[in-house]
Amino acid sequence: MTATAVPAWLRAMVRDAKRADNLALHALTAGRLAGYRLHTVCDGARCPNKGSCYSHGTATFLILGNTCTRNCAFCAVDHGRPSAVDPEEPRRLAAAVSEMGLTHVVVTSVTRDDLPDGGAGQFAAVINELRKLPGRPRVEVLTPDFRGAPAALATVLAAGPDVFAHNVETVPRLYPAVRPGAEYRRSVDLLSQAARMAKPGTEIKTGIMLGLGEEENEVAAVLRDVRAAGVTMITLGQYLAPTGRHYPVQRYVPPEEFAQWGEVGREMGFKSVAAGPLVRSSYHAGEFYREIHG
Repeated sequence: MTATAVPAWLRAMVRDAKRADNLALHALTAGRLAGYRLHTVCDGARCPNKGSCYSHGTATFLILGNTCTRNCAFCAVDHGRPSAVDPEEPRRLAAAVSEMGLTHVVVTSVTRDDLPDGGAGQFAAVINELRKLPGRPRVEVLTPDFRGAPAALATVLAAGPDVFAHNVETVPRLYPAVRPGAEYRRSVDLLSQAARMAKPGTEIKTGIMLGLGEEENEVAAVLRDVRAAGVTMITLGQYLAPTGRHYPVQRYVPPEEFAQWGEVGREMGFKSVAAGPLVRSSYHAGEFYREIHG
């Protein structure tokens, strides 16, 4: 049965997250991003945490344009024919990071199945530009599945991100409806390959959404699968349909259930578990990394 009304407690959480606590810094962040002609997943995916993040001078960068070659039923990012890869994008992104004073940079992308390397070369170029900055900010990348191509994955990992992330998003049973074009086993295998190929000390991260119609035993099975694959950091958040045209929410998961999943994850041996209704892949990413590494 589809959930028809957002519960009051969640409406309050979303309202608070969207509110800009520091209007001046929010405007400054938005202005900097516009000035450097950069996209963010905060805008593209209609993230409920945008107001909070912009008010703290942070954002999650979206590279390779803002048009995806896939059409996942849960995602607000536009799909269609993407624009050409911008070779100046890595330089502009690094300049924005320097001006914003970020110490932990999260970079994700649309899926680019139209490119021979799936966009891996652009990820590597971004990492390399960020490594040139004074202070060498930590770099977390959240990549698409590259259609499982080992060479593309190797290109990204050779650049040495501090965190390599790829989201499995949901349980395998729901992939045909929620993630057409993706394959659960391919995503888990990508994470497993990343754990084997990454430089020592690299954290491997994934995220899943709850409220899509998954069963408790299915969520537990996914946690076991990704932990066995070598994932060390995981996020669990509530799915919120971006519009009425997207996959409908089947259930709103209460905070106490998220807390229980947090305990389950820690008992399974994940170094970091972020679980809550408004948790997203890049949710307080730098803070969770520092909890592990100090």
